[in-house]
Amino acid sequence: MGIIIKPIVTEKLTDQGEKLNRYGFVVDRKANKLQIKEAVEKLYGVSVADVNTVNYNGKRKSRYTKAGMLTGRTNHFKKAYVTLVGDDKIDFYANI
Repeated sequence: MGIIIKPIVTEKLTDQGEKLNRYGFVVDRKANKLQIKEAVEKLYGVSVADVNTVNYNGKRKSRYTKAGMLTGRTNHFKKAYVTLVGDDKIDFYANI
C-alpha cells in the first residue's frame, strides 16, 4: 500500500485548491511530511511547497439493536494538506 490512500474532495478543499493552490489527502498514519511530499510529486508530477498534517483519532460509536447494545469505534486516520508551488494544479477529475 502506498503513502497516499485517497484524495479528499470536499467543497472547502475544492475552494482552497482554486484560491490557495492547496489540496488534501488521507495518508498512511506512519508517513512523515518528507515522504508525503515525495509521493505527491511523483504521483501527480507537481512541485510541493508545504505539507501540513493532522492526526485524527477514531470516534467511539454505539447503537441499540435487538441483540442489545453494540459498541465500537471508527478508524484512526491522518490527513495531509499539500500546498503547491506557482501555477501547478492537480485535477482529480481528469481520469473519470
